[in-house]
Parts: sequence; structure tokens; C-alpha cells
Amino acid sequence: MGESVLNLDERTDPATRQILQNVIKRKQKYDQLKQKHLFVMSITLFLLFCYMVYLYYVVVGPYSYSFARMFSAFVDHKLNLLFLILTVGSYGLMNLFRNKRDKAEKEFHALRCEIIDKSKDLWRKEEAWSNRHLVFEMMKKNYDINLFHEKK
Repeated sequence: MGESVLNLDERTDPATRQILQNVIKRKQKYDQLKQKHLFVMSITLFLLFCYMVYLYYVVVGPYSYSFARMFSAFVDHKLNLLFLILTVGSYGLMNLFRNKRDKAEKEFHALRCEIIDKSKDLWRKEEAWSNRHLVFEMMKKNYDINLFHEKK
């Protein structure tokens, strides 16, 4: 478990600590997938830019006077297939990471909202309920997880 969650001693029971740990894990998973998606998206844009520059200088520039010559030059160069496969493959990988990121975000948000909705059950004792805001502030400060409101 996270060090901050372990230090919650009397403010939370073990089940609540486990729920908080799960929301931390989901947040970390979401953040990792978000970073991977941004990285692959930047690679895809770079590859697309390089491919367009390559096409312009190798195919369009020298053979712009005839579409048939441009098509013939496009088919004749073997690097076109390699660039095309790399660009389309990175685009597919980008979409895969986007879908995984969206799924992880929905799971994280659902668990976060569940904690907010069930906070009366998780902190039943009057003393625990009065110290609940300390737990929420710790989660916001240490893990950037807002448990005060359901809105993102």
C-alpha cells in the first residue's frame, strides 16, 4: 500500500484503506496510459510529417507534371511501403492506447465517485466523519485525486 494510506491509522478502517489504495492504483494506471498515448501520438505525428516531406521531395516535386508519372514513382519506390506501414501502424497503436486510456479513466472515475457516494458508510463514526476531510486533503495533495466532488 501507499505510505500515506498506511499512516491513516484510526481515521479509516482496513476496508476503506484498501478502497483508497485501489483508487490510487487506478489513477496511476490511467496516468501511465495517458503518457503512453501522448508519446505514441507524438511519434505518429512525426512519422506522418516525415512521410509527407518524403513524398513531396521524391514523388510530387519531380513528377508533378503528370499524375500517371507520380503514381508510377510512388509505386516504384520501396520506402513508400515501409513509411506507410510504419505510419499506419503507429496510428493504430495510438488508437489502441487511446481506447485503453479511456477505459482506465472510466474505471478510475467510477471508483472515485463510488467513494464519494459511500463516504457516509465508510466513515460511520462521528470522530472519523469529522476527520474525513483530512483523508480527502491527503489524497488530493499526494495523489491528485479529488474526493470532495464528483466532477473531474
